[in-house]
Amino acid sequence: MTRRVVVLLILLAAARPATAQDPPHQHPSSDAWQWGVDSNVFAGYNYQYRKFTGFDEVESQNWLMTSLAKTFAGGSSLELIGMFSFEAFTLQDIGSPQVFQTGETFMGAPLIDYQHPHDLIMNLGGEYSQGFGATTVTIGAYVVGPAPLGPPVFMHRPSAIENPQSPLSHHYLDSTHITPGVISLGVERAGFSIEAGAFHGQEPDEDRLDLDTAALDSYSVRVSWADGPWHFQASGADLKTPERKSPYDATRLTASASYFEGDETRSIAWLAAFGQNREVFGNLESYLFEAVKRSHRNVFYTRAESAAKDILDAGFHPIGVAHTHRQSQVSALTLGYTRDIANKSVGRFGLGGDVTGYLVPDNLEESYGSPWSFHVFLRYYGRFGAHLDHRHH
Repeated sequence: MTRRVVVLLILLAAARPATAQDPPHQHPSSDAWQWGVDSNVFAGYNYQYRKFTGFDEVESQNWLMTSLAKTFAGGSSLELIGMFSFEAFTLQDIGSPQVFQTGETFMGAPLIDYQHPHDLIMNLGGEYSQGFGATTVTIGAYVVGPAPLGPPVFMHRPSAIENPQSPLSHHYLDSTHITPGVISLGVERAGFSIEAGAFHGQEPDEDRLDLDTAALDSYSVRVSWADGPWHFQASGADLKTPERKSPYDATRLTASASYFEGDETRSIAWLAAFGQNREVFGNLESYLFEAVKRSHRNVFYTRAESAAKDILDAGFHPIGVAHTHRQSQVSALTLGYTRDIANKSVGRFGLGGDVTGYLVPDNLEESYGSPWSFHVFLRYYGRFGAHLDHRHH
């Protein structure tokens, strides 16, 4: 079966009964078990150009999230979550072409100019919450799940959900949304929350179909505050050998501010974020701004970012040979548009596209020239059932 046929099958399989609306998550009002399904599928054409090289692909970025939840007497609730992606079948083994993207490995070498496919099992676990007056305590446990670090992951946040391409700053901000083994504890009161977690710090391996298990060797803390449409967070983590190509530990710091207001017909969402990876080879920083504006069937989106990339000296370094790496500060600006063409009981379908231009630092100009890229795609989004507040989404 060709990859193009698989892309179409994934799109059709995701078209299941779903509400046409995109309401905020709500706590169920009854004591019965509540279930919900969310899915998002992009199927389209991706073209990336850099000096000496033009690479394109027909591909699909996609995810499917299921939840089962129940409220109990005494102010407690339980939510079980399973999240899946079929990108192991709908992207190349090396991933989706993307100029300047880095993170994880392929065939033992560091990935450059590709976004890796996500694992088949992205999340598997749950959270238990107990209210004590105006205070809520939440305990989370995941075989695979999100560590309490960074802003909501790009594929779920309203400011990025219309963009099929991951940010260049993904591995500076929210790459720990797929972590093999997570235990977390959170306390929330009057919109203010503090969370702490223990998890496995290394990125997932290259086998996208297996279930990674490993020791909890890394730790993070996140402080956040939400008030109406506003949300702010700051977080930090000590990561045990996060990159498989390097035997060294790292520290990650993040901060973000976001805003969302509106409904399924009119809305505005934006996020501004900062991320820093403190590594033995030097500190790598990223800056990100993204926004989505919806007006009935018309959706406009943008992303602007600048990230320090370790491209020239990427590779395996044994213990004892640490040295400062040459950094390349790359910048990108994306402008995109999607037109909803159907808003039915089976979900929302749209046709869209975007174009991205890049600013290239002097030390990469010889090899990259003046790169640019574009996407055209069919987008499907579906939601049905009841949903709890997803603290990590």
